[in-house]
Parts: sequence; structure tokens; C-alpha cells
Amino acid sequence: MAAKDIVFISASRIPSIAANSIQVMKVCQSFAQLGHRVHLLTPADEQTGTLIAPTWQELCQHYGLGDPGSASRFEIEWLPAQAKFRRYDFAWNAVRRAHQLEPDLLYLWQLQAAPLALLWRFPVLLEMHEPPTGRFGPMLFRLFCALPGKKRLLPITNALERMLKQRFAYRGDAFSVIVLPDGVDLERYHNLPEPGAARRRLELPEQFTAGYTGHLYPGRGTGLLLVLARHFPEVHFLWVGGQADDVERWRRRLKEEQVQNVTLTGFVENALLPLYQAAADILLMPYERYIQGSSGGNTADFCSPMKMFEYMACGRAIISSDLPVLREVLSPANAVLCPPEDEAAWKEALASLLSDPQRRHAIARQALQDVQAYSWRLRAQRSLEGF
Repeated sequence: MAAKDIVFISASRIPSIAANSIQVMKVCQSFAQLGHRVHLLTPADEQTGTLIAPTWQELCQHYGLGDPGSASRFEIEWLPAQAKFRRYDFAWNAVRRAHQLEPDLLYLWQLQAAPLALLWRFPVLLEMHEPPTGRFGPMLFRLFCALPGKKRLLPITNALERMLKQRFAYRGDAFSVIVLPDGVDLERYHNLPEPGAARRRLELPEQFTAGYTGHLYPGRGTGLLLVLARHFPEVHFLWVGGQADDVERWRRRLKEEQVQNVTLTGFVENALLPLYQAAADILLMPYERYIQGSSGGNTADFCSPMKMFEYMACGRAIISSDLPVLREVLSPANAVLCPPEDEAAWKEALASLLSDPQRRHAIARQALQDVQAYSWRLRAQRSLEGF
């Protein structure tokens, strides 16, 4: 495929530790790795409209983008955005700036920009992670569906595509739809050390370890992680990530309850994340039936967690909540699936894997084989096929 000039428009803050911010940077990197010319437009500080831009090297470390001097570097431009305008000013500024840049197409996460882009006659790829929300979200999506132009919808799960089709009944021949789950940088998970070696490098306790990486928002299953830590004092539990306030609150609670087999690291730069995941013998994904996203709202019915693909690429056994949307990727062959919030089932699952290293290794091998279809670069290729 010939290289294209592509402008990406996202309302995510760069830099940030939010999952949506990380996902945006991974997607942009994957297009740059394929040889496309990438220009990302993102909002400046909402309060002041200004930003002291980080260096590319700082962004590479924060987001795990690989070699700062590699050919996959891309341009980032911060545009004015004021909170009182709820990012509508940013949408206008971004599409207008795209017009000046004269790209071959626009790749959007921000729904507000989609109708404007079509009115300006840009070919548009619109990636969606949730149904349209708010006072104007449904109207904006209907406009995107109704306006003429070259366009493609990219929902992140089959469940989300069905939900959008049911709610908005758009014509199947009006534009193409490709379901694109999230992905993983497979090359960053090659040649990871064995759990014991990874623990020694990170100066972690040298004992069997169950790991969790991600935020500590409601719905992520941290209460269940605490239950497991109490029930399995012989296991070290490694919690990686979280906002500073959430981490401090959990540190106080663990101290008050005298739980001593949990390590909380706080935020870890993405460049180091594979090593922390490799330090675990088992990786845990205890989502609840209600999952609060970084911007609020329940994502349990349509989410595509990046850490699911990272866990699979890590080559470790996974215990996950058995949510229907996760079954689009996970199965009893590549993970142990437990009912959400079922403490007894989770205790049984962890005890079973603790005593059965052969099963742990079999599950891990299958997960590693299955995740090869979910690299960020393959995802980028699919998004442009036939467009």
C-alpha cells in the first residue's frame, strides 16, 4: 500500500496516564511504522490553552514507543481547547488545521469532528470505543451516518458494532464497518525474562507472584484482588499502576488490615510495563459487571482492554472475568474464565493454577499463539484495507 498523509484527531490529553491516551499513541505509532506520514492533533491544556511540549524521548519512555531515533516518529501538534466549550472548539480548530495540512484522509476518535470533516470533504475513518453519549452525541453520530462522503466506522468490538446498529439502524451500504479490537506491540514482548529473573531485576520478593496491571478505578476488581491476597498469604500480589490518590488510599487500607503480601508500584511508564508483567507467574483481570472507564460510564458490555493483549503476549497464564465481550478474544483454551465478582470461583481458579504448572504453561502458550493476530501494525493495515 502506498504511503499516505494522515491526520489523526483525538481529544485525549497527551501526555497522560489514561488508557485512551496510551491507545492513541500506539495507533499513531503503528501507522508510522507502516511508512505513513502521521500528524496527530490533540488539545492543549484546558485551563490555560498552553502546554510545555514534552520531548520525543520523554514521550517514547512514557508510552513505550521504542527507539526515540527510529523511523516511526510522528508529528504531534497541540491546539487550543477550553473546558467551557466541551471540546467543540477543539474539533473545529482541528478540522480547520487538517484542511491546511492537506492530508489524504483523517483518522478520528473525536465524534464532534466527524461531521465537520465530512462537510469539508475529507475521507474519514472514525474509531469508536463506546456508544455516543451526552446531549448531542447521538445526533452527531446520526449526522456522520447520513452525510455523504468516503467514510469507514471502526468499532473496537463486535458487541459495540451490534449496539450501534441496533440503536441507530444505519444503512449497511452507506459506509464500511471494520471491527478493530485493541492490540499490543508484540516486539516489546519478545525475549522477556522468566518470572524469577524479572523479579530480581525489579527487586521484588522472590516468591510465586500474581500480577495485575492497570488503573484502580471502580469496576476493575481491586476488592477481589484484596480477597485473594488475604486467602493466599503464600502468594505475592503485584499491583502495577493507578492514579496517585487511588494508590495511596489502597496503601493505607492494606496497612490498616495488615495485609503484607501486596506490592503497589503506582504508575509505571509504559516502556517498563512488559518487565513488570513478566515478573508475574499468573496475571489477573478481575473486571466486575460494571466497569468505570477513565472518563466515566460503564464499559463492561463493549470494552477491548489493552492489558488483555499485553497479558497474552507476556506468555503467562491469565485468570479473567468471564464477560461476554471478552469472549471475543479469550476462551477456556487461552485463559481461566471466572464469573465476575464470584470470590469462591476465583479462589478455586487461583488454587488450581498454583498446583498445576503444566496447565499454566499450556494456557500461556495458547494465549501467546492467539495474540499474534492482534498486533497494532496488523490493526493499522486492516483499518485501511480497501479504503
